[in-house]
Amino acid sequence: MSLADQMKFRDREMVPRALVRAMFGLMALALAIVAYAQISGHPNTGVLVEAPVVQSRTVTLEPRGLGTYDVFEDGTRIASSDDNLGGFYGVIGRILERRRMVHGADPAAPVDIVRRTNGNIAVLDPETDFTIELIGYGADNIAAFAKLLN
Repeated sequence: MSLADQMKFRDREMVPRALVRAMFGLMALALAIVAYAQISGHPNTGVLVEAPVVQSRTVTLEPRGLGTYDVFEDGTRIASSDDNLGGFYGVIGRILERRRMVHGADPAAPVDIVRRTNGNIAVLDPETDFTIELIGYGADNIAAFAKLLN
């Protein structure tokens, strides 16, 4: 048996045909379930519901070179990404900076830090109508923004 024949046989055996059929069958089943849920009007579950705002603070995130951001309120520096556990200010600042650049919005415009009735903290950018719900980012990162509301 030549090397070419061996490679043809080997390639056919690397992924069994039954496994490929099962994979495509699962994809088709998932698509059918989602289509049925949407067509039948079944309510979405696991979707974040924005609760009403109970506390708010308007701040400005200003870059200070190489990923460092300062948080200002009425011209007074109240926090920085250089502070202990404050690095997440830089992450959110960079996200907002990029989004505003894409939308042609004012990069120095203020944002609102809000606490919702369900306890979630969010960053609202009125310039681009963008909301960052701070859930799943880690307790220290969320606490950094919650500290701004105290």
